[in-house]
Amino acid sequence: MLTDDILLSILGRVSSRTAARTSVLSTRWKHLPWLLPELSIDVKDFLSAPCADPIEENDMEQAMKSLAKATRSLLDKQRRESTISSLHLKLYLFNAFLCEVGPLIGDAIDSGLLKDLDLSVLDETEPLDHSEEEMQQRAQDIDAFFTAYPSVLHCLTKLSLKNVGFDKLDMHHVLFDCCKQLKHLSLHHCDTGSYSLFKIDAPDSKLCVLEIGMCRFLRIDLVCLPKLEKLVCDTWVSRCAPLTFGFVPSLGELELSCGSDCEQHGFKLSELLHGVTGIHTLTLEFQGETLWLQPEMEELRTAFSKLRKLFVCGIFVEFDILWTTAFLVAAPSIEMLHIEVWGHTCDVGEARPASYHDRRNPRWEMHLDSSSENRLLKELEFAGFKSLEQQFTFIRYMLERSPNLQKIVLRDEEQCDDCDALKVPRPSRFPRKEDEQEMVVKRIRDGMFSPEIIFYEATFMR
Repeated sequence: MLTDDILLSILGRVSSRTAARTSVLSTRWKHLPWLLPELSIDVKDFLSAPCADPIEENDMEQAMKSLAKATRSLLDKQRRESTISSLHLKLYLFNAFLCEVGPLIGDAIDSGLLKDLDLSVLDETEPLDHSEEEMQQRAQDIDAFFTAYPSVLHCLTKLSLKNVGFDKLDMHHVLFDCCKQLKHLSLHHCDTGSYSLFKIDAPDSKLCVLEIGMCRFLRIDLVCLPKLEKLVCDTWVSRCAPLTFGFVPSLGELELSCGSDCEQHGFKLSELLHGVTGIHTLTLEFQGETLWLQPEMEELRTAFSKLRKLFVCGIFVEFDILWTTAFLVAAPSIEMLHIEVWGHTCDVGEARPASYHDRRNPRWEMHLDSSSENRLLKELEFAGFKSLEQQFTFIRYMLERSPNLQKIVLRDEEQCDDCDALKVPRPSRFPRKEDEQEMVVKRIRDGMFSPEIIFYEATFMR
C-alpha cells in the first residue's frame, strides 16, 4: 500500500477539484486533501465544460460559487490536520463571493492555519474592451476587499492583477505600503490612467519580482526597491525609455519586450540601465518589428559587466543579425547567447494589419575589434533557423570569436495558431532530414573547430 507521503505527492500535481473528487471516490484518499501543505484553488477548474468563448458572466458566477464552496471545505479547521504553507488562489471579481471567500481566508490567517497567499484576480475581458470606469471600479472593489479583510495583507506574498485602473486611488499605497509581505507582483493593463508617471519608492519592500504588461504608463521610476531581483516590462506606450532605475542593488534579471511603434524614438539601453551593474540575465524581445534600441556598443560595458545570459528575440526574419554582436563586445563574461528570428506569415503582406507600420532594417555601424573574443561563451542557441545565408554568416562569425563554444542548438520556429488559420502553404526551411542536417553542419564547420550541433524540430502548438 502506498504511503500518505506518496499519495500526497500525487494529489499535489492535480487541481483542487480533482483532489476533492478523489477523496469522495476512495476511503483511502478521503482525508488526504486536508493534509496537503500547498493548496491551489483555480476558479477556471470549476467552469462548466464545454465553456463558451468568450466565457459568459453566468458561467463565471457559477464557477465562483463552486470555488467558495471548495475553499470553505479545504480551509475547514476541524478537518485540517496540518498548516497550509501556501495557498494559490485564482478568482473572478464578484463581490458577492468575495464576501464569502474573504472571511474564510482571513480566519485561516488569524488562526495560523495559512502562512502565504498567492492571489490572482482574473478577468476574461480583453484590455481594449474595458472602459476607464470599469477599470476604476475594479480597483475600488479590490481596495475594498483588502480593507474589509486586512489579515489578507499580512500573508499576501504574490499578487496578480488585470485591467485595474487606480486613477482615483493611491496605487503606491495599495500595492506597496499596504502589501508589506509582497514578493511577487504582476500587473497586466493596470495603471493610473493613460500616459501617467508612476514612481516606486519602497525601501522596506520585500518585492523580488515585478512583472508589468500593457500598462499605459509614460514612465515608471524605480526609485528604491532594494530586494528586486527580476523585472519584466512588456509592451509600453512611451516614445522613449519606459523605465528609470534608482536603488535596485539586487536586480539581476531584466526582460524588455515590445513591438515598435512608428512614433517611438528608440532609446539607448546604456542610459536606461544607468546605475545598474548587476544584470546577469537579459532578454530583449522585438516581436518581429523595428528595433526600439539605438545603436551603441562601448557604452554598454558597465551595464554588461556581469552579463552571463543574453536572449535577443523577435528579430524579423529578413533583418540582418550581425548587429547583435555589438552586445557581445560589451559583455566579455557572457556564457550563453539565444537568438530568435520572427518569420510569421500572419503579419506579412496582405495578412499584416493595416495599423502596423513598415519595418526598418537595423542600421548599426560597428567597428568590431577582430582580436576581441568571448572566451566564456559556451552555448549558442538559434531559434527559427531557416538555413538562410545571413544566418550561416552570423553563426560562423560566432565561431570565430568564441573559441570555447561547446554547443550550437538550432531550433525550428514554433507553430502559430494565427499562421495556421490562414491556411497558406508554409514550406519549412528547417533541416529535418539527416542529409539536410549534415549539409548544415558542413556549412557551419567548414574547416573550423567543431562544437556539438543539435537540431530541435517544433512539435507543439503555441
